Amino acid sequence: MATTDFKDPALYTNRELSWVQFNHRVLNEARDKNIPLFERLKFLSITSSNLDEFFMIRVASLKDMVNAGYEKPDIAGMTPTKQLEALDEAIHSLVATQYSTYNRSLLPQLEKSGLSVVRFHEDLTEEESAYIDSYFEENVYPVLTPMAVDSSRPFPLIRNKSLNIGAMVCKKGGDGELEFATVQVPSVLSRIVQLPTEGKAKKIIFLEEIIERNIHKLFLNYDIVCAHPYRIMRNADLTIEEDEAADLLKEIEKQIKKRQWGEAIRLEVEAGMDKRLLKFLKKELKIGESRIYAIDGPLDLTVLMKMYGLEGFSRLKTPKFEPQAVPELPAGCNIFEEIRKGDILLHHPYQTFTPVVEFIRQAARDPEVLAIKQTLYRVSGNSPIIAALAQAAENGKQVTVLVELKARFDEENNIVWARMLEKAGCHVIYGLVGLKTHSKITLVVRREEDGIRRYVHLGTGNYNDATAKLYTDVGLMTCAETIGEDATAVFNMLSGYSEPLFWNKLSLAPLWLKDKFLYLIGREKKYALEGRPARIIAKMNSLCDRDIIAALYEASAAGVKIDLIVRGICCLKVGIPGVSENITVRSIVGNFLEHSRIFYFENNEHYEIYCGSADWMPRNLERRVEILFPVDRPELKEELFHILKNQLRDTVKASVLQPDGSYEKVDKRGKQIFNSQEAFCKEATDRAKEVEAPTQVSRRFVPETPQGL
Repeated sequence: MATTDFKDPALYTNRELSWVQFNHRVLNEARDKNIPLFERLKFLSITSSNLDEFFMIRVASLKDMVNAGYEKPDIAGMTPTKQLEALDEAIHSLVATQYSTYNRSLLPQLEKSGLSVVRFHEDLTEEESAYIDSYFEENVYPVLTPMAVDSSRPFPLIRNKSLNIGAMVCKKGGDGELEFATVQVPSVLSRIVQLPTEGKAKKIIFLEEIIERNIHKLFLNYDIVCAHPYRIMRNADLTIEEDEAADLLKEIEKQIKKRQWGEAIRLEVEAGMDKRLLKFLKKELKIGESRIYAIDGPLDLTVLMKMYGLEGFSRLKTPKFEPQAVPELPAGCNIFEEIRKGDILLHHPYQTFTPVVEFIRQAARDPEVLAIKQTLYRVSGNSPIIAALAQAAENGKQVTVLVELKARFDEENNIVWARMLEKAGCHVIYGLVGLKTHSKITLVVRREEDGIRRYVHLGTGNYNDATAKLYTDVGLMTCAETIGEDATAVFNMLSGYSEPLFWNKLSLAPLWLKDKFLYLIGREKKYALEGRPARIIAKMNSLCDRDIIAALYEASAAGVKIDLIVRGICCLKVGIPGVSENITVRSIVGNFLEHSRIFYFENNEHYEIYCGSADWMPRNLERRVEILFPVDRPELKEELFHILKNQLRDTVKASVLQPDGSYEKVDKRGKQIFNSQEAFCKEATDRAKEVEAPTQVSRRFVPETPQGL
């Protein structure tokens, strides 16, 4: 072991290329013929949405590094320039697969299932053409703003992510000189337009095709030489000088506006675009050849999510799962009384998020509640939690809310909420300078007969009632005195400058959490070296912290059996002799987005289990405020262990990392077909039914021993 350099770049995968692999796994769901057709549309839409954000942030960041002359290699030994070169090839391949999936697989299946998509307006019948032209005149034409470019009218600002139609035009009766003109496809109108049909079958056409067909009506004094849709992606990675900002809220508002005119980093054009039009766009947008994507199909496949919403195709969708009641928190109960009986574990979206909302609502109305403190990172558009916090302040409670203004792409939303909460009388903190507050914690201080009692909710996911139906997360409700003391210390640290001398139960980033993880991994390594049982199971979204990976390599080399469940980025390699032979990595991509972070450490037939808000990434461990919390109640530990065990059993939605860096679906030969997400849905439903009609069966999962894994 002493001769191995566990930080050798050859032992690591580049973070960005690992992300592309993850998006391929999402794309594989769109290609899976065992999945209902409209669910496949949804997954293809998600790959497109993922790619947009990846360009706006990750590719943009690499471009910034190259422009600044920064050439320091990453943990895999790749400079920003090399990373961009590798990404160009990888993403062009990904996009080609996206559109071959759409054109060759999904479109024919949609046609067979009663939904026809008109690809080109030239394919319309005479009757359909008349309908479309009338639709354009009545609904579209009044909204459009055609823009010409000439010596008196400069090239306009093309907004980030907007869909546009560019044209080369020449004046009627003129000298034939070509000019550029453009019109934005309005986002205020539905991009999917249904054509009149008889019977149950439906036929649709995209709005850009309607505009392209009628574009001559926008430039009456010109002949249209060619017209093609195009779309640009801009650098949206905000640079906020927090130390110099007099008002962080105003500084972020200013930076958000700059997203619309950041550097163009990607240009999508219709395949076969006229070379003269393409040359003009390249010149005006100052974009290189490798950043241009010729698209054989509709630009911006996020439109498929709108197609998913079309009525009449429920037979082609997975039945919607309704989150189930939490047995320990029956409807109408006093939540504080139930928490006093013992810690309560919540498992979303299988169990409803309602108890978390109700926790705040009851606290807002309860005359014995003195204070509510909460961190908010991303909340829903019409958040009941925000409303409850505002009501609490109006009822005279001491309400302190940390609203993280720097939550990417939620900045505008969070600014609105921050101002509303301030108006209601809440004390609002905007996060800490230089750090994002990503932790999920709520503290309720209540006056009771035996003195002040603190109730705490800790979670792995955001306080967002909308995403709680789509993301898998766990939460803990407790009134344990040790955690209550720590929760108070957390908020004192966030609102002031006090750091506690010690923590009872919680571990926080950026100061203590990484050391905690390294200690726990190192402890298992020590047990293994002593010949005693040692085991690690860790579930998270991403793994790319070099120190953590190096520690895992060392533990693996010492004999620790390590199973990792990593949904997205994974920079660790498996199967390296003497380094990672004892490590397995699997990624689960299913109907729900795997989002919970659960960490299991077994040593000498005893195990500890933790949950938290942080992935094993440098940004989470070193540049964010994150919380890791232990789960101590035995039956709750068993439930979390059960979750991990089921995910390791999954043979349907799991892909396993191979020694060559690829991911392969689990080999089902000789194994039971097992979908962990479906199993959790059934378990949650069965538990809820048991409460409605009690039986001799325990409401809890049957305890299992670690050795059973």
